[in-house]
Amino acid sequence: MVRTIPHDKSSGYKEAAESFMSARNRRIGAATVQEWSQALAPRSSILDLGCGHGVPISQALIEEGFTVYGVDASTKLIAAFRKRFPNAPAECSAVEDSEFFRRAFDGVVAWGLMFLLPTDVQSIVIHKVARALSPGGRFLFTSPQEPVTWRDALTGRESKSLGAQRYQQILSAEGLVVVCERVDEGGNHYYFVERPRDNGSVSRRPETAL
Repeated sequence: MVRTIPHDKSSGYKEAAESFMSARNRRIGAATVQEWSQALAPRSSILDLGCGHGVPISQALIEEGFTVYGVDASTKLIAAFRKRFPNAPAECSAVEDSEFFRRAFDGVVAWGLMFLLPTDVQSIVIHKVARALSPGGRFLFTSPQEPVTWRDALTGRESKSLGAQRYQQILSAEGLVVVCERVDEGGNHYYFVERPRDNGSVSRRPETAL
């Protein structure tokens, strides 16, 4: 009998949790996420997909006064998140299976997550984000601008960016608009995305030179 090995929806981060927490820079990404969050109303609800142990992304948002919901498939990482932020709702789940998608959010952030997911799951997550965002809501995620496949440094598993053109096609099909792209001090490529309001308007911001 052939034994089927269960799919690890944490993309290897169940085993790599300790290494990830030790290696994750406490500053890279925080300033960009804080800037993104300034367009949201005070105390807005934000879903952090693949929140890890919450440093520095959830931490930066909580310090700004937002209500942050964290979801991660690694039991060790979500336990560390809960210990650090006991008042923040947290769920141990694959992001595509999260029960949090049953409610609405003003913002969703997916830092360092999207490219860890299989191609079809990336599309599923974008679909669910689109349904969970309130009108005028904002979505921020990172993934390389070019279509590229590589091995994750911590887990050795395949990572895959679909590339800016493909991401824009998927987002557009879900009624979402890319309003800006940016690169931070660590070379991470960001997509600033918005769900148009009921009148179809979006808040355009200047394109930053890459």
